[in-house]
Order: sequence, then structure tokens, then C-alpha cells
Amino acid sequence: MVLKTSARNRLPGVVTAIKLGEIMAQVDIRVGDNHVVSVITREAVEELGLREGDEVLVIIKSTEVMVAKANGPE
Repeated sequence: MVLKTSARNRLPGVVTAIKLGEIMAQVDIRVGDNHVVSVITREAVEELGLREGDEVLVIIKSTEVMVAKANGPE
């Protein structure tokens, strides 16, 4: 199956940890040298069959993306 989406921010990654709560779950994903954390429903984790080590696609669709920059040497 080919996944088509309007979202342009798609990042391939690997699931490094899953912390299940009663309703929600935290999914930690390594994207290159970066770490992305997603909070999704426990039901979604179970439906996707997510496990540590799974290759996934992080899709970011947001109304706001913040950018920060240091003001110079400390």
C-alpha cells in the first residue's frame, strides 16, 4: 500500500520506546540524529501494532512550528 497525504513534513524514523498509559501512549522515535516524541492514543498504538525497532514515518501537520536561536556565546 502506498500512503498518500497532503502533509509535506514527513520524516522516516525508528521507534525507540513506547510508554503505554491507560488511554494515551508516548512513542519515542529516532529520526537521524534527532529524537521525536509523539503522544497518541493507546488504541492507535495497538491498531498499528507498534513495537520498539519498527520503522515508521513521522508526519507533522501543525498550525504552528516554533524556531529558536541562541543570541551568541554564553
